[in-house]
Amino acid sequence: MRKQIVEKYFSCPRCGSEMRVTDDRKSMFCLGPRRHLWDFSSSGYVNLAPGTGGDSAECVRARRNFLSLGHYSPLADAVASAVARFSDAEAVIDAGCGEGFYGQRISKEAGSLIGFDLSKPTVEAAAKRKIENALFAVAGINAMPIRSDGVSAVTNIFAPCFEGEFCRVLKDGGIVVVAAAGERHLLSLKEAIYDSSTLNTERADLPSSMKLIDEGRLTYEFTLESPGQISDLFAMTPYYYRTNRESLERLSRLERLTVNADFEIKVYKKD
Repeated sequence: MRKQIVEKYFSCPRCGSEMRVTDDRKSMFCLGPRRHLWDFSSSGYVNLAPGTGGDSAECVRARRNFLSLGHYSPLADAVASAVARFSDAEAVIDAGCGEGFYGQRISKEAGSLIGFDLSKPTVEAAAKRKIENALFAVAGINAMPIRSDGVSAVTNIFAPCFEGEFCRVLKDGGIVVVAAAGERHLLSLKEAIYDSSTLNTERADLPSSMKLIDEGRLTYEFTLESPGQISDLFAMTPYYYRTNRESLERLSRLERLTVNADFEIKVYKKD
């Protein structure tokens, strides 16, 4: 499956040429004059963006711990359902794939799944899930090493949305499924640790030229039963990077918390 995905969908991130997999299946290389080559890791992913970036290993561990509890499984189901309903799902890109939690569910509806993220620890964690019909790569989602007009769908879950790039890689009639925080998402968490809290605002990078063909809202509550679970959820959020010491102390004193999940899911079509 790795060879099939690479040779059908990938393009060289340096020169744009078609890609091939070596006979020993340990590397991928381009057909350009320079024959650019990248090795697959022992976990099975490929690093096409040398350097560092994205989430740290600590954040990846926290997210993996939290997601393993299943509290966001309804969101994964909803995104996968949209992919199956509105596309042929022959090939799906999970743009900003994280550690593969959503991709694992989406892969059950897809012929092939390709996951991109800039964080090496994140992509390694995704690859270790050993999803049979998937390939994960370290690469930016604003310039993906994918041929134009080839994939059925792009899923964009809590990641920046690059409409122009997504349209480039989609075939005609392909879709983008965007999942984002609704206005009351994690409001109870914010109320527990901050003196004042506000509702979330709609993200500013939603597609503007594609056709909106479906939208919905998914809301429910779940309960975190320990300080560790609460800490893991908090480490997944943007608040983790901009919270003062006093608020962090309030967080550390929380023993149990009922959290409100509020997700907006929008489906856009490339005409």
